[in-house]
Amino acid sequence: MKRMMIAALLSAAVALPASAALKEGDNAPAFQLQASQNGKAFAFSLKDALKKGPVVVYFYPSAYTGGCNIQAHSFAVNHDKFSAAGATVVGVSLDSIARLNEFSADPNYCAGKFPVAADANGDTAKAYDLAIREIPSGRKDTRGVEIDHAAAERTTFIITPDGKIAATVGGLTPEANVEKALATVQQLSRKKS
Repeated sequence: MKRMMIAALLSAAVALPASAALKEGDNAPAFQLQASQNGKAFAFSLKDALKKGPVVVYFYPSAYTGGCNIQAHSFAVNHDKFSAAGATVVGVSLDSIARLNEFSADPNYCAGKFPVAADANGDTAKAYDLAIREIPSGRKDTRGVEIDHAAAERTTFIITPDGKIAATVGGLTPEANVEKALATVQQLSRKKS
Protein backbone atom coordinates (compact mmCIF):
# COMPACT_ATOMS: atom_id res chain seq x y z
CA MET A 1 0.00 0.00 0.00
CA LYS A 2 2.79 2.39 0.95
CA ARG A 3 4.56 1.63 -2.35
CA MET A 4 1.36 2.38 -4.32
CA MET A 5 0.97 5.71 -2.52
CA ILE A 6 4.58 6.63 -3.32
CA ALA A 7 4.01 5.70 -6.98
CA ALA A 8 0.87 7.83 -7.08
CA LEU A 9 2.69 10.79 -5.54
CA LEU A 10 5.56 10.43 -8.01
CA SER A 11 3.08 10.23 -10.86
CA ALA A 12 1.41 13.43 -9.71
CA ALA A 13 4.78 15.07 -9.14
CA VAL A 14 5.92 14.57 -12.72
CA ALA A 15 2.54 15.03 -14.40
CA LEU A 16 2.48 18.18 -16.45
CA PRO A 17 -0.45 20.13 -17.88
CA ALA A 18 -0.97 20.16 -21.62
CA SER A 19 0.49 23.22 -23.32
CA ALA A 20 0.72 24.49 -26.87
CA ALA A 21 1.85 21.19 -28.41
CA LEU A 22 1.82 20.83 -32.18
CA LYS A 23 -1.66 20.10 -33.54
CA GLU A 24 -3.35 17.95 -36.16
CA GLY A 25 -2.18 18.88 -39.66
CA ASP A 26 1.14 20.35 -38.50
CA ASN A 27 4.37 18.98 -39.94
CA ALA A 28 6.06 16.67 -37.45
CA PRO A 29 9.66 17.72 -36.82
CA ALA A 30 12.03 14.97 -37.95
CA PHE A 31 14.38 13.65 -35.30
CA GLN A 32 17.08 11.07 -34.78
CA LEU A 33 17.82 10.06 -31.21
CA GLN A 34 19.72 7.39 -29.38
CA ALA A 35 17.11 4.87 -28.32
CA SER A 36 16.94 1.54 -26.56
CA GLN A 37 14.86 -1.53 -27.19
CA ASN A 38 15.14 -4.53 -24.91
CA GLY A 39 18.27 -3.01 -23.35
CA LYS A 40 20.12 -2.47 -26.63
CA ALA A 41 20.96 1.06 -27.77
CA PHE A 42 20.58 2.10 -31.42
CA ALA A 43 19.89 5.21 -33.50
CA PHE A 44 16.14 5.78 -33.96
CA SER A 45 15.12 7.89 -36.96
CA LEU A 46 11.55 9.16 -37.31
CA LYS A 47 12.08 9.48 -41.07
CA ASP A 48 13.06 5.81 -41.35
CA ALA A 49 10.20 4.64 -39.11
CA LEU A 50 7.64 6.58 -41.20
CA LYS A 51 8.65 4.51 -44.26
CA LYS A 52 6.90 1.56 -42.58
CA GLY A 53 3.66 3.39 -41.70
CA PRO A 54 2.30 5.72 -39.03
CA VAL A 55 4.42 6.38 -35.95
CA VAL A 56 3.12 6.94 -32.44
CA VAL A 57 5.61 9.25 -30.70
CA TYR A 58 4.77 9.46 -27.03
CA PHE A 59 6.57 11.93 -24.81
CA TYR A 60 6.56 11.10 -21.11
CA PRO A 61 8.13 12.76 -18.04
CA SER A 62 10.47 10.06 -16.68
CA ALA A 63 11.14 6.33 -16.74
CA TYR A 64 10.40 4.52 -13.50
CA THR A 65 7.75 6.94 -12.23
CA GLY A 66 4.13 6.06 -11.50
CA GLY A 67 2.25 7.32 -14.54
CA CYS A 68 5.10 6.60 -16.95
CA ASN A 69 5.34 3.02 -15.71
CA ILE A 70 1.61 2.57 -16.33
CA GLN A 71 1.82 4.15 -19.78
CA ALA A 72 4.83 2.04 -20.88
CA HIS A 73 3.11 -1.12 -19.63
CA SER A 74 -0.09 -0.19 -21.51
CA PHE A 75 1.85 0.38 -24.75
CA ALA A 76 3.63 -2.99 -24.25
CA VAL A 77 0.38 -4.87 -23.56
CA ASN A 78 -1.22 -3.31 -26.66
CA HIS A 79 1.87 -3.58 -28.88
CA ASP A 80 0.35 -6.27 -31.12
CA LYS A 81 -2.73 -4.09 -31.71
CA PHE A 82 -0.54 -1.13 -32.75
CA SER A 83 1.45 -3.43 -35.04
CA ALA A 84 -1.74 -4.86 -36.56
CA ALA A 85 -2.75 -1.28 -37.43
CA GLY A 86 0.65 -0.82 -39.13
CA ALA A 87 1.96 1.59 -36.48
CA THR A 88 5.38 1.87 -34.86
CA VAL A 89 5.51 3.11 -31.24
CA VAL A 90 8.43 5.05 -29.74
CA GLY A 91 8.60 6.68 -26.34
CA VAL A 92 10.66 9.85 -25.84
CA SER A 93 11.85 11.33 -22.54
CA LEU A 94 14.71 13.37 -21.14
CA ASP A 95 16.09 10.24 -19.44
CA SER A 96 19.67 9.15 -20.13
CA ILE A 97 20.23 6.18 -22.43
CA ALA A 98 21.54 4.23 -19.41
CA ARG A 99 18.16 4.60 -17.63
CA LEU A 100 16.34 3.75 -20.85
CA ASN A 101 18.40 0.61 -21.43
CA GLU A 102 17.04 -0.69 -18.12
CA PHE A 103 13.49 0.61 -18.67
CA SER A 104 13.21 -0.74 -22.21
CA ALA A 105 14.07 -4.28 -21.10
CA ASP A 106 12.06 -4.24 -17.85
CA PRO A 107 9.34 -6.91 -18.19
CA ASN A 108 6.98 -4.81 -16.05
CA TYR A 109 7.12 -1.78 -18.33
CA CYS A 110 8.38 -1.67 -21.96
CA ALA A 111 9.14 -5.41 -21.89
CA GLY A 112 11.34 -5.09 -24.98
CA LYS A 113 8.28 -4.47 -27.16
CA PHE A 114 9.10 -0.96 -28.43
CA PRO A 115 11.96 1.54 -28.29
CA VAL A 116 12.32 4.45 -25.90
CA ALA A 117 14.52 7.36 -26.98
CA ALA A 118 16.77 9.69 -24.99
CA ASP A 119 16.06 13.37 -25.66
CA ALA A 120 18.54 14.29 -22.94
CA ASN A 121 18.73 18.02 -23.77
CA GLY A 122 15.01 18.33 -24.57
CA ASP A 123 15.51 19.63 -28.11
CA THR A 124 13.03 17.18 -29.64
CA ALA A 125 10.37 17.91 -27.02
CA LYS A 126 10.87 21.65 -27.65
CA ALA A 127 10.54 21.10 -31.42
CA TYR A 128 7.11 19.59 -30.69
CA ASP A 129 6.22 22.67 -28.60
CA LEU A 130 6.07 20.72 -25.34
CA ALA A 131 6.62 22.27 -21.94
CA ILE A 132 9.71 21.14 -20.05
CA ARG A 133 10.14 21.62 -16.36
CA GLU A 134 12.84 20.83 -13.87
CA ILE A 135 12.24 17.99 -11.45
CA PRO A 136 13.13 19.14 -7.92
CA SER A 137 16.49 17.94 -6.63
CA GLY A 138 16.25 14.84 -4.48
CA ARG A 139 13.12 13.47 -6.19
CA LYS A 140 13.38 9.68 -6.53
CA ASP A 141 11.85 7.22 -8.95
CA THR A 142 9.89 4.10 -8.00
CA ARG A 143 13.18 2.20 -7.54
CA GLY A 144 14.50 4.79 -5.09
CA VAL A 145 16.98 6.22 -7.63
CA GLU A 146 17.27 10.01 -7.83
CA ILE A 147 15.82 11.55 -11.00
CA ASP A 148 18.55 13.74 -12.46
CA HIS A 149 16.85 15.26 -15.49
CA ALA A 150 14.04 17.59 -16.49
CA ALA A 151 10.63 16.35 -17.66
CA ALA A 152 8.60 16.92 -20.81
CA GLU A 153 4.84 16.91 -20.57
CA ARG A 154 2.95 13.70 -21.33
CA THR A 155 1.76 14.13 -24.91
CA THR A 156 1.39 11.64 -27.74
CA PHE A 157 1.58 12.42 -31.44
CA ILE A 158 0.29 10.12 -34.16
CA ILE A 159 2.27 10.90 -37.30
CA THR A 160 1.28 9.72 -40.78
CA PRO A 161 3.87 8.48 -43.32
CA ASP A 162 3.77 11.88 -45.09
CA GLY A 163 5.16 13.47 -41.90
CA LYS A 164 1.91 15.16 -40.81
CA ILE A 165 0.47 15.00 -37.33
CA ALA A 166 -2.83 13.09 -37.53
CA ALA A 167 -3.62 13.61 -33.83
CA THR A 168 -2.20 15.10 -30.65
CA VAL A 169 -3.24 13.33 -27.46
CA GLY A 170 -2.63 15.13 -24.17
CA GLY A 171 -4.28 15.91 -20.86
CA LEU A 172 -5.39 12.30 -20.27
CA THR A 173 -4.42 9.63 -17.79
CA PRO A 174 -1.59 7.38 -19.00
CA GLU A 175 -3.96 4.50 -19.83
CA ALA A 176 -6.49 6.76 -21.59
CA ASN A 177 -3.61 8.29 -23.57
CA VAL A 178 -2.66 4.84 -24.90
CA GLU A 179 -6.31 3.95 -25.62
CA LYS A 180 -6.83 7.17 -27.61
CA ALA A 181 -3.59 6.65 -29.57
CA LEU A 182 -4.63 3.08 -30.40
CA ALA A 183 -8.11 4.17 -31.51
CA THR A 184 -6.52 6.80 -33.76
CA VAL A 185 -4.11 4.40 -35.49
CA GLN A 186 -6.88 1.83 -35.91
CA GLN A 187 -9.04 4.51 -37.54
CA LEU A 188 -6.15 5.46 -39.85
CA SER A 189 -5.73 1.78 -40.75
CA ARG A 190 -9.45 1.46 -41.63
CA LYS A 191 -9.31 4.57 -43.82
CA LYS A 192 -6.33 3.16 -45.68
CA SER A 193 -8.08 -0.19 -46.39
